[in-house]
Amino acid sequence: MSFLKGKTAIITGAGRAVLSDGRCGSIGYGIATAYAKEGANLVITGRNEKKLLDAKEELERLYGIKVLTVVADVNAGADNEAVVNNVIAKSIEEFGRIDVLINNAQASASGVTIAEHTTEQFDLAMYSGLYAAFYYMKACYPHLKETKGTVINFASGAGLFGNFGQCSYAAAKEGIRGLSRVAATEWGKDGINVNVICPLAWTAQLENFQKAYPEAFEANVEMPPMGHYGDPETEIGRVCVQLASPDFKYLSGETLTLEGGMGLRP
Repeated sequence: MSFLKGKTAIITGAGRAVLSDGRCGSIGYGIATAYAKEGANLVITGRNEKKLLDAKEELERLYGIKVLTVVADVNAGADNEAVVNNVIAKSIEEFGRIDVLINNAQASASGVTIAEHTTEQFDLAMYSGLYAAFYYMKACYPHLKETKGTVINFASGAGLFGNFGQCSYAAAKEGIRGLSRVAATEWGKDGINVNVICPLAWTAQLENFQKAYPEAFEANVEMPPMGHYGDPETEIGRVCVQLASPDFKYLSGETLTLEGGMGLRP
């Protein structure tokens, strides 16, 4: 398939991660796989160079596309504009265009209550999620304007429903939802489509959350009615492919809630 052939997508937090049973354990890598199957050139970022290189090797070998890896960590102690601008500069140097920006990366101290949360833990979520989305969107804007491109940001039910023990994560994700709606309002005239996905997928991160904080997991994570969690590639990744279609006229700025086997629900 070559639906996205010739297009370039930046996907943050797209290093290869696996579950304990060996299946894909990363939303970012699942999205990258879905895009690779459609022929897109990929720019994948993250904090772990080995996971990025593992992803690059597998994606290029299996799907014959080009993957640029850039180690990038937006955090409270970094010159974050410089970090992100470096990613964008390398993307343009390698591929000459940016068609899709997917802000997927997010770190947090989930399971820690508000009373026990430290400033450092709060900063971890805000910088890796909200600030990263802001810097990437700002840096990509002129390129997305040129290609009439797409921004796909990731929020969460943690913010929508006020999950126990996820204060900084929920705050970052709700900030991303607000930022996305403003961008949709401001950038609609430029032909840039902006949407938010709130997925529930079984990932290595969620698996670790269950092991480390079983009570918080039990309180927050419910099995979707269809009886399975969203698949990072075939459900979440395919939604991200669909949102990059110039023929897909979903209302820009809306929130999409994706649950296992249930499709899209505004």
